[in-house]
Amino acid sequence: MTQNGHFTAHDERRLVIAGGSGFLGRAAARHFSSRGWDVVLVSRSRPAHTTPARWVPWDGVRQDAWAREIDGAAAVLNLAGRTVNCRYNARTMLEIYTSRLASTRALGRAIRDSAAPPPVWLNSSTATIYRDARDGPQSESGEIGAGFSVDVALRWEAALMEEMLPHTRRVALRTAMVYGVGTGGVMETTDRVVRLGGAGAMAGGSQRVSWIHETDFCRALEFLIASELSGPVNVCSPEPLPNNEFLRAYRKAWRMPLGLPSAAALIQVGARIMNSEAELLLKSRWVWPGRLLDAGFEFLYPTWENAIHALVQEARLKGHHTR
Repeated sequence: MTQNGHFTAHDERRLVIAGGSGFLGRAAARHFSSRGWDVVLVSRSRPAHTTPARWVPWDGVRQDAWAREIDGAAAVLNLAGRTVNCRYNARTMLEIYTSRLASTRALGRAIRDSAAPPPVWLNSSTATIYRDARDGPQSESGEIGAGFSVDVALRWEAALMEEMLPHTRRVALRTAMVYGVGTGGVMETTDRVVRLGGAGAMAGGSQRVSWIHETDFCRALEFLIASELSGPVNVCSPEPLPNNEFLRAYRKAWRMPLGLPSAAALIQVGARIMNSEAELLLKSRWVWPGRLLDAGFEFLYPTWENAIHALVQEARLKGHHTR
C-alpha cells in the first residue's frame, strides 16, 4: 500500500514461485507459462533444466532483489524445502525445519512490506500431517497425527500465518505425492522398483496411498488462485487406495507381471541402505480432497489406473523407460 492508502497496480499474470527449480516448480512454470503468465522462479541455484520462466536468486532468508518480484504479483507459490527423502538425524531434521520455516517467513516479510501485496499466497504443506489412517479418509477436518513429519507440517503452517497480511489470502497446500514424468520426480525412483520386479505389496499392503497426477496438481493451483478458499486444502486425488492395489496397477501399466512382496522389517533395512525413512512407505495416508471437491474442482485423472497408464505412456514416448 502506498503512503496515500492506495494500492499500486498488480500484474494480473505474474506468478512468483519460490523454490521453483525442482520438479514441481518446473511443472508449475510450464503450466502457467502455457497460459500466458509471466512466471518468476526464485531459488538458490539456477534451474538445471530449461524452464519457461525468469530466474531470480535468493538464499531463502534475507530480503534482497527477489523481494521486488513479490510487489504487484498476482500470486505467490512457495515450494521451498529440503527433501524429506533422507535419514532423519540431527543435521537433516534441522535442515528440513529451517528450509521450510525460514523461506516461509522470508516470503511473509516480503509480502508484508510490499506496496502492492499479492492477493493470494499458496504455501506448501504436506498430506502426511494426518494420523496413520486405516479406518477412513481424512478430510481437512481430519485427525492430526504425531511425530517429526507432523510437527514439521504444523510449524510450517503456523509460519504461513505469522505475519498480519490483511490483503493476502493464504492457502496451505496439504499435498500428496505428485506423480509426473521428469527428472527429480517421485516416478524417477518408483519406476525403477516396479520395472525390476520389486513392487509387490509392502508390509501387507493395507496402508493407503494418496497421490495426485502432475497435471491435476498444476490445475489445482490455478483453481485455488482463482477461488476464495483459504487455510488448509488437501491437494490429492479422490481415489487413495491400498498399497497392494496401487502397486498392482503400477505393475500392470509397465506390463510387469512380477512384484515381490516385502515385510516391514525388510523395508526398514532397505530404507537405511537407500538413506531414507521407512515411514515414507509404511504410513497409511488416507487423505480426501474435501474442500477442492466441494468448491467444484474436477480432476482430469481421478483414478490411479488411468493416471499411471497415461504417465507410463508419456514415459515411453519420452524414452524414460530406457533409463
